[in-house]
Amino acid sequence: MIRQVKGKTPRRPPPKKPSNNQKDPVGVYCRARPLGAEDEECCIEVISNTTIQLHAPDGLKANRNGEFKETQYSFKKVFGIKTTQRELFEDVAKPLVEDLIQCKNGLLFTYGVTGSGKTYTMTGSPGQGGLLPRSLDMIFNSIGPYQAKRYVFKPDDKNGMEVQNQVDALLDRQKRDSQTTVPKTPTTRRIDPEFADMISPEEACKADGVDEDSSYSVFVSYIEIYNNYIYDLLEETPFDPIKPKWNGAGTPLRNNTEFIPPQSKILREDQNHNMYVAGCTEVEVKSTEEAFEVFWRGQKKRRIANTQLNRESSRSHSVFIVKLAQAPLDADGDNVLQDKNQVNVSQLCLVDLAGSERTSRTRAEGSRLREAGNINQSLMTLRTCIEVLRENQMCGTNKMVPYRDSKVTHLFKNYFDGEGKVRMVVCVNPKADDYEETLLVMRFAEMTQEVEVARPVDRPICGFAAGRRQRNQAFKDELTRRLEERGGPVDGESPTVLNQLLQSFPPLPPCEISGPNDDVTLPRLIEALEKRHKIRQMMIEEYNKTANMLKSVLQEQDSNLLSKDNFIQEQRGKLGEKDRMVQNQKNEIDRLEKKSKMLEYKIDILQKTTNIYEEDKRSLQQELESREQRLQREMSEKRRMEARMQGFVTDAKLKWEKECERRVNAKQLEMQNKLWVKDEKLKQLKAIVTEGKTENRQPQRPSREKDKVPAKRSASPSPVPTGPPVRPLHRRSHSAGGERWVDHKPTTNVDLDTVLQPNIPNAIKVNAPNEKALSKCDKYVLTHQEVASDGEIQTKLIKGEVFKTRGGGQSVQFTDIETLKQENPVAASRKRRSSETGPDGEPMEGDWTDVETRCSVAVEMRAGSNLGPGYQHHGYPKRRKP
Repeated sequence: MIRQVKGKTPRRPPPKKPSNNQKDPVGVYCRARPLGAEDEECCIEVISNTTIQLHAPDGLKANRNGEFKETQYSFKKVFGIKTTQRELFEDVAKPLVEDLIQCKNGLLFTYGVTGSGKTYTMTGSPGQGGLLPRSLDMIFNSIGPYQAKRYVFKPDDKNGMEVQNQVDALLDRQKRDSQTTVPKTPTTRRIDPEFADMISPEEACKADGVDEDSSYSVFVSYIEIYNNYIYDLLEETPFDPIKPKWNGAGTPLRNNTEFIPPQSKILREDQNHNMYVAGCTEVEVKSTEEAFEVFWRGQKKRRIANTQLNRESSRSHSVFIVKLAQAPLDADGDNVLQDKNQVNVSQLCLVDLAGSERTSRTRAEGSRLREAGNINQSLMTLRTCIEVLRENQMCGTNKMVPYRDSKVTHLFKNYFDGEGKVRMVVCVNPKADDYEETLLVMRFAEMTQEVEVARPVDRPICGFAAGRRQRNQAFKDELTRRLEERGGPVDGESPTVLNQLLQSFPPLPPCEISGPNDDVTLPRLIEALEKRHKIRQMMIEEYNKTANMLKSVLQEQDSNLLSKDNFIQEQRGKLGEKDRMVQNQKNEIDRLEKKSKMLEYKIDILQKTTNIYEEDKRSLQQELESREQRLQREMSEKRRMEARMQGFVTDAKLKWEKECERRVNAKQLEMQNKLWVKDEKLKQLKAIVTEGKTENRQPQRPSREKDKVPAKRSASPSPVPTGPPVRPLHRRSHSAGGERWVDHKPTTNVDLDTVLQPNIPNAIKVNAPNEKALSKCDKYVLTHQEVASDGEIQTKLIKGEVFKTRGGGQSVQFTDIETLKQENPVAASRKRRSSETGPDGEPMEGDWTDVETRCSVAVEMRAGSNLGPGYQHHGYPKRRKP
């Protein structure tokens, strides 16, 4: 069984937009409001018209070392506290209104902490209108004479506009007039004093370059985004007398007409993939007062909703959308062209964002806390989108921008994708309590101006010749003038075309018929009518000739006008290039001025730092001089003390030298006596041993190495031994013979300044042993140096004999080691001291003097002396390692 799967309807591809590689950065402006009180601490300073500086308040240390940290931020322009509403509008919103009239979109939003002046900047106050009323006033001042009648343009509920014919528009106007209760005469309408006189007549401005061959209509809508829900503030909720109304707390209201909360709206995408609020009310307005009255009606509804639902107005985003629909006139210049494809709709969004402060500062709890978190989440989503856009443009990545995470970013995503200019006014409060929030706002604003948005392109218009409205009006005026010249007024009335035509015809004969046989009246009447008909035909021909001639003249004028327009366009293109060059030069000059001011500021800081260092240097020099003087005094005192102590040392030294000399003489005399006694005992021992050998000649076992007694040095001559000679402990070096030696001295050895140096004649000196040198010699010596335990360098001569191996090579067998050591006689000896004596002047047991004494004691012990066990290990010489 084959299952047929129904495929999805393919999505209609978006219309191809004209390619434009030119991009403009997001225009970010900064406005500082004045302090609330004069004694309040300020943390903001305007350095120049493009730079602002933040100072950390006294209670906050922004640096690790405890110093105050100052940061500077640059914007397209900075407005101080003396900036008027008109100056702000001229620089920020006026270019967006001019683009709106030229069929280009625009987005303007205010951003900042609560209480920083966002609402005042956007709305203003009586006599000090903000950006919104001034934008509306400029729009109507520019397109006032060219507005279409009401209901000629009609929204299609799909973010588009339709053009109605004159009959349908008239019916809609009659229906509106029958339903409305507002008086028709606008002069008798009572203006709300809250928004009266927002703009003085001398501050009114007008845009240039308005297309006079088009008709315009203005539509406004007002929405609010609260808790990530969209509400229509202009929606008129139908009254239901049966169903009770409820407030936000869940309790019924006092009466059914008090307050009805609006229903949330959803976002949708139109056929051009632009986002819009579905079902949003769009009101057609024809004057500034009417438009601002609609805005104020929505503002009042917003206030009532905030009061009834117990919420703050600063925690919601308000969006006022101005749509301008324009369509060209037909060839006659009388009516709007009935073609929907020729209707251009541009819109300007004026957004007052919620306050950007931390949730902890709102002091909200429960549901209010969650709502404040949602507002902060929407602002964080806006920051995230800006960061991703900046990263994609600067790093060349293609990350997805999270527009859908918030209603604000989702609604305005088309602007960041190149549907119009984007501008932001950052409002800051200079008081120190808002320093941390202001710092975050500044960082976000500085990052936002690094994002570039594609420049909107000019939309094409129909191919009709320009100046249709003026030519049509001129033709009507000329026709009226000529008709007035041909005939004057009849009976006090103005002449008409019909009267002039009737006067140009021949008069009709009398039409009274005398009888049924009257054949004269009718032929005369017929003849007169035929003459009139001929005259009429001649007039029609003349009129057609004149019309054709006028048409040819108009066509010629149109061609001349088109050529002039082309020439003007070329000149405008050249002028645009010159303007761009001038703008680039101005930007370069601004950059250089900014850099110069920055360098001047750095120079001032370095100068201040240098002054501080100079003061520190002078103070340190004074302290150094005082310490040097103190050191000189201490040194002089030390020299006097050293001289005094030197005298004491000299006296004590002389005294101890005399005492030591006396003790040495006494000790020498005592040792001589002891040595004489020991010699006598040794002679007796030898005599006994000699007598024993002569009596018994029995063979003896060779004595071990440890039983051999070393020769003892004595002051008296010792008798010649009669026994066999004993081999000395160390054999004599053979280096004095005629053998050839290999003298191996490494390059790392240290040259010692000693008198006696190892010198081997007939030796081959090498740094590394080799087979060639070993084959010519039969002896080998290696000079090795190492550090002894007392810190002195000792040299060892490691000697050996060279043998030939069976394989034909050379082999070395080490046989002897000689040690050369350099000692300092002044240094303390490592021998055991013998200065301690017993009570009778004899040395104590366990004390040793020198080698001779130890040898004599060892000989006495071998002779059978009854010494203690403490001398046993000294009586036998140590056995050498093989």
